[in-house]
Amino acid sequence: MKEISNSELAVLNILWESSPTSSNEVVKKLADSHEWHEKTVKTLLNRLVKKQAIGFQKQGRGYLYSPLINQGEYQIKESQSFVERMFSGRIAPLVAGFAKENKLSAEDVAELKTLLDNWQEEDSKKDSLNKGELSSDCQTTDTQTKEPKHD
Repeated sequence: MKEISNSELAVLNILWESSPTSSNEVVKKLADSHEWHEKTVKTLLNRLVKKQAIGFQKQGRGYLYSPLINQGEYQIKESQSFVERMFSGRIAPLVAGFAKENKLSAEDVAELKTLLDNWQEEDSKKDSLNKGELSSDCQTTDTQTKEPKHD
């Protein structure tokens, strides 16, 4: 998928909240947070259609727009890209930066602890399974260890 600009993302966020949505509704919803003209919003909608991020269907004299990409999947992709570019793929420096600046709430810390605990539990299960496979792979029978007889 092509890159989505911050302006296009603002439009996409409206569509993730509520869709299908008319261009007039998108304009109204963005009027509170952005001072964009109607033509600007329609240009952004057209760009998103060309990028195949949103789709549309004709309704009367207008169009209804809906997202074609999943919000969660998009956020994961963008998060991974950001961490890779800014922190060489390491998350610890990112979290450390937030912690250092006191940008983590108690709720954030609790959520991170839960995520790490769950990850460690899953990782332990995988390790146990892998060790079980390795030990069964390493077992040999007597016939496998004996040298062949030469008569």
